[in-house]
Amino acid sequence: MTLMRGVSRQDGPIKVTGAAAYAADYNVAGQLYAVLVAATVPAGRVRGYDTDEALEQPGVVHVLTGLPPVDKAFAALPSPPLATRFLPLQSDEVHYWGQPVAMVLAESLEAAEDAVTRVRVHYEREPFINPDTAVAVPPSAQSGYAMLDAAEFRKGDAAGALAAAPVRLESTYTQPSRHGNPMEPSAILAEWHDDRLTVHDSVQHMYAVQDTLAAVFGISSDQVRVIAPHTGGGFGTKAFVWPHEILTAMAAKAVGRPVKLVLTRQDMYSVVGYQPLMEHRVSLGADGDGALTALVHEVDNVTAVTDDYVEFGTGPARALYAVANISTSQRVRRGNVNLSSFMRSPIDGPGTWALGSAMDELAHTLSMDPLTLRLVNHADTDPSSGAPWSSKKLKEAYEEGARRFGWWERPKGGTRDGHWLIGCGMADCTQGQFRFTSQARVRLRADGTASVEAGYTDIGAGATTIFPQIAAATLGLDIRAVNGVAGDTDLPYAGPHYGSGTTLAMGTAVHGAANEVLRRLAEALSWPAEEVRADSGALVWRGRRRPYGEILSAAGVEEVVGHGEMVLPGGASADAGAPGVSTRTFGAMFVEVGVDPDLGLLRLRRATGVYSVGAVVNERTARSQMIGGLVWGWGMAAMEASHYEPHLGRWLSQDLAGVALPVNADIPPHIDMSFVDEFDPHVGPLGAKGIGELSATGIAAAVANAVFDATGRRVRDLPITPDKLLDPRM
Repeated sequence: MTLMRGVSRQDGPIKVTGAAAYAADYNVAGQLYAVLVAATVPAGRVRGYDTDEALEQPGVVHVLTGLPPVDKAFAALPSPPLATRFLPLQSDEVHYWGQPVAMVLAESLEAAEDAVTRVRVHYEREPFINPDTAVAVPPSAQSGYAMLDAAEFRKGDAAGALAAAPVRLESTYTQPSRHGNPMEPSAILAEWHDDRLTVHDSVQHMYAVQDTLAAVFGISSDQVRVIAPHTGGGFGTKAFVWPHEILTAMAAKAVGRPVKLVLTRQDMYSVVGYQPLMEHRVSLGADGDGALTALVHEVDNVTAVTDDYVEFGTGPARALYAVANISTSQRVRRGNVNLSSFMRSPIDGPGTWALGSAMDELAHTLSMDPLTLRLVNHADTDPSSGAPWSSKKLKEAYEEGARRFGWWERPKGGTRDGHWLIGCGMADCTQGQFRFTSQARVRLRADGTASVEAGYTDIGAGATTIFPQIAAATLGLDIRAVNGVAGDTDLPYAGPHYGSGTTLAMGTAVHGAANEVLRRLAEALSWPAEEVRADSGALVWRGRRRPYGEILSAAGVEEVVGHGEMVLPGGASADAGAPGVSTRTFGAMFVEVGVDPDLGLLRLRRATGVYSVGAVVNERTARSQMIGGLVWGWGMAAMEASHYEPHLGRWLSQDLAGVALPVNADIPPHIDMSFVDEFDPHVGPLGAKGIGELSATGIAAAVANAVFDATGRRVRDLPITPDKLLDPRM
């Protein structure tokens, strides 16, 4: 199989012309429009409602102030993918500002929005806890999130080695909470037909929604159909199943009519998750040559009083550098706020910010080049387990990145360009990998066209292009002859679109299904399947060539169908890589920034990233992913923050008007992204690993390190806003 590595996006035309239909675009006869009534206190109880005025408005049909209890099967659901076990409208408790406390249903959206303002809710207020300043405690052992990784990790004697180290560095790094704000807000349309439920939902994994809703109502999963052909961005916000999806389906059941709910931008701040505020305490010990002897990384993150979400920012500390003594720990700060969650580059995005900054500080303490320090501490095997890497070409990425950027030739300590101070910085990039059980069906028709069928979603990363591309390459077809059929739980099961595992898992299933098609064609000709090859719409063996149309015609069939599956050891639904090896992606990011010391302005001037990610299926979409990740990382580094107002107990800005986000003018044209030549034999037949989340790791540290190079000022608190850059002498 030879992949066409520069294929353009196959879904581009329908998306730029508006033909693609998203969850909020669907309507059905007789539907009601739902709008949530949000709590205006951060903690307390609902003592009563006044709904008369709302119900008197034209078009208003119901004001739901409670919903029937969920089935007992709900208690057995794993969390995640159930985002939170706390379900509003099941009791009078209020745990956070913006929590849904009622739902208005009306014949039009306008009527529902107007009626919400007329619902009076009476509260008994209680003291609330500011999560930002709450006491950090160990996460609950009952938390499903806590079970995703080790809250405590020890290797060797990190405390003793740190105390004995000739060179030590101890610093604290912080990052604020951030909201993902995808272009498409979360939306769902739920309709019942007798005991069968159909929902159009904006999600990253439909089958989790299917299983969750089935458990809510105590029905079988095949009685629930979830449809999501296009998802307008997710960033992790739509990875898990949030209360609004459950409430909408329950409302439709309760009133006997279809119900449609599209979250407002303000709802997106209180109903679904966000990346939590985190504090990192990093301590490094090294000898005089820069070899690390001790690494300690402690992390606290904000969570809700209802659930413990754990953001495992200590992950890179156990994966990036060869060090004999490692100690990591995770704590949570519980407060009256909605639950935090995965957001693009969870775990390694926050972790590389802190660790990448600390390594730069250590390099300057040692008077050593930051890249040289990393080369000295390169981990040839997994530092935490000693297992070999499934594949790793980080040294090659360092070398190529330094060459392309001109790292070794750069002026040390910054330069000037007019009134701008210019500086350069670099950092490591890494991301853990997940594999998910996935299935695919490939149909080859007599007219030489084919389709790929599976229940995957495309959140904008290019799945709609990649999987037809894999099938086309396997079958020897032009990609224009292959279409993707996705976004429906009636199709073969597909793993989730998160964890950087989509291409790896679904790609393996598609490759297997296409190969089964070739095997069936070979059997029809009585040719040995292991010796045939596909070429330009025909099967070839020992100089003999038969077009697919002829084979199917001779067999008297209109199509041949192949099935493929990504099967994991032990029948697991997910794992972190093949047994016996450690699987990660790696990379190096180099940036040049400009700082205006008089105005406190920070500008990105150029960036170079080189990555070790296994085989690259489509260089065009992959490079686009990496550029998008750079933009995301720049927002994290220089602009984005969601602030919890300590007096009101709520998010201060709950719409895009008060959120600084990167735009075209913030990103220069000099973005150089490339990949080393690599094939990982352990992950699957394609040799490819995930890149979507890797793309946003290491960026914040590289930017902060460049700021230090330009100004001599070490910024340890994100984002790097003008107040942190202004010359105090001004």
